[in-house]
Amino acid sequence: MSRPGAHGTLLTVAPTGAEHAKADVPNLPVTLEELVATARSCEQVGAAMIHVHVRDADARPTLDLVRLKETVAALRAETNLIVQLSTGGAVTDSEADRLRVLDAVPDSASCTMGTVNFGEDVFLNRWDFVVALHRGMQERGIVPEYEIFDLGHLASLRRLLDAHGLPAGGKVHVDLVMGVPGGMPGDTETLVAALRLLPEGASFSATGIGRTTLPVMLASLSASGHLRVGMEDTTSYARGVPVRDNAQLVARAAGLAKIAQRPPLPVAEARRLLGVSS
Repeated sequence: MSRPGAHGTLLTVAPTGAEHAKADVPNLPVTLEELVATARSCEQVGAAMIHVHVRDADARPTLDLVRLKETVAALRAETNLIVQLSTGGAVTDSEADRLRVLDAVPDSASCTMGTVNFGEDVFLNRWDFVVALHRGMQERGIVPEYEIFDLGHLASLRRLLDAHGLPAGGKVHVDLVMGVPGGMPGDTETLVAALRLLPEGASFSATGIGRTTLPVMLASLSASGHLRVGMEDTTSYARGVPVRDNAQLVARAAGLAKIAQRPPLPVAEARRLLGVSS
């Protein structure tokens, strides 16, 4: 199965997320200084893109535009990584706040393709909101990564592209987020089913949540896919072994990618794969 970028592997790190509390995960990077240090260390071991959630002074998730702009500027100044902001935020964030994320003008931003049960909560993504995100990114030249939590989201992606055209940069890249309680399972069978529904010519990454991290990683590599790893998605390195830091997760992914003879893509090649301008 040949897909765009199959000669190498795009490694994305998602270091923080909006779900874990700093009190429960003390090594979670939540300050700007911690985030920049994490980005540097992950770039050194093979990451080409960073998927960013920010926290406030009390380490709580925030979509404050000033903090988002400061974070984008700092990551661009201190690393060569593609900077991707989450427009998902926390499940309690308003649509207006989530749309305002685009005003920070990152290289890339997430665009979740539908509503999904998220543990005990509901991650709401109405159709009109999805369209507003897609068009807002087209207008600003921000390259989207379409987040897929369930197979039906891929049908929605086809509908979106048919109705509103290709994204900024002209390339379609999706991230299959697998293993969320309420979403699609994190197993090989489901990943294969998802690949049959991808738009023609699309590239994909896969993310396994929690205990599905390794099965999803291995399945994605076997199907010429790319990888997202990080402490947003798992805080365990192995059963009973907590993650030391995000670089540990990136280094493991890089090692497996090399074994698969698809080593980590340099940032310049990752930009070409995604259609992100230099």
